[in-house]
This record gives sequence, C-alpha cells and structure tokens, in this order.
Amino acid sequence: MKKTSVAIFGKGDLCIRACELISKSDKYELSYVVPVKPEPNWTGSVLNWCRKNDVTVIHSGNYTDLDPEKYDLGISIFYDKIFSAEYINKAKRLINLHNAPLPKYRGVSPINWALKNNEDEHGVTIHEIEAGIDSGKIISQMRYSIHPDVEEVKDVYEKALKYGYVLFESTIKILDQIQSKEQEESGSSYYNEKQNALLGNRRNFTRKTSL
Repeated sequence: MKKTSVAIFGKGDLCIRACELISKSDKYELSYVVPVKPEPNWTGSVLNWCRKNDVTVIHSGNYTDLDPEKYDLGISIFYDKIFSAEYINKAKRLINLHNAPLPKYRGVSPINWALKNNEDEHGVTIHEIEAGIDSGKIISQMRYSIHPDVEEVKDVYEKALKYGYVLFESTIKILDQIQSKEQEESGSSYYNEKQNALLGNRRNFTRKTSL
C-alpha cells in the first residue's frame, strides 16, 4: 500500500517528536519539512533533526516554496506563517495543532492569555486549516487543568507539549476515519500580536522576566 506523503511545517520539540512519529510510521512518509526561520534558541532544532535523519528541508522556511501538490497531508505545528487561501485550496489537506481549546483563544499567545484571564482549564486542538485564523473544523481536542495562582507560562507550555503529543499520536493513527466538526462561534475568542503588550506579567515565560 502506498504511504501518505506528509509535509510538516513548524518549530520546536513537539514538531520534532511529530517528525519522528511520522518517519517511523507504516502509514505515512515524511517527505518534506518546512522549519520556522530563524529557529528559536529556547527549544529543539528541527533543522538539526532533519540533517541527522536525511529529511528534505525547505530552507527558506516559506510554505510558498513547497508545491502543495507534491504531498498528500500538510501538518502545521507552531508554524509562524498564515497559509493563503490560494495555497489551502490547492493542497489536498492541511491540518494544524493549536495550543488552545478552540474556539477559545484563537490567534497568538493562547497560553499566556489563558493565564492572564485566570482560566482553570486549557487545552490543545487539532483542526483543519481554512482561510480563517484557527477557525477550521475540529478534528480532535484535549483539555487539562491549569492553575494561574501558582503556574507560570513555562509550566503550562510544558503541559501543552506533553498533551499535544498524546493528542497528535492518537489522532494521526485514525485521521482518515475522524469526522471533523464545525466550531461553535458563540464561544470563540481571538487575540492578535498587537495585543501582546496588554499581557503584563504574563507576556513571557515567567512573571519575573515579563517585568
């Protein structure tokens, strides 16, 4: 049986773990990786992993430099660019892993905002990519407890990586069997990059470094 060709777009440790899982799969073939450029220095290097495992890299970091017709499934994991409607329409399927319980906390810095807003629960969602920002149909989701009174952004981020991988691993096995569902607009919220200045002591990984 022919394997499903996969392109992964993203950065960091969770992206690397997803690459490892796909590369060892009997069902999928990791054909391309499009890393965030420049790579952040506070997390694992996707580029280094690709070099060690002889995976084809789109070194510009621009999704537009990879023809969407060359792969069957595109997976975005903390990728820093918004796919154009034209690209989405040409791709066979694009999905995204987002660090929030969609439809709440669409956009940037979802963990930071959840703590800023004193939420007692957060989550991670895998959804279809469409022209809107984090508004595509939900494929799978996992929620977990958070504690704004004692936890820093970095603490919840570490939880997000752990639960994100559990969700990704369980979802990718049966992805072609899952019926995705529309998001409920009544419960949606969205934050953009310009609003990050309002985060105060939740702007960075810790309260101390945010001041």
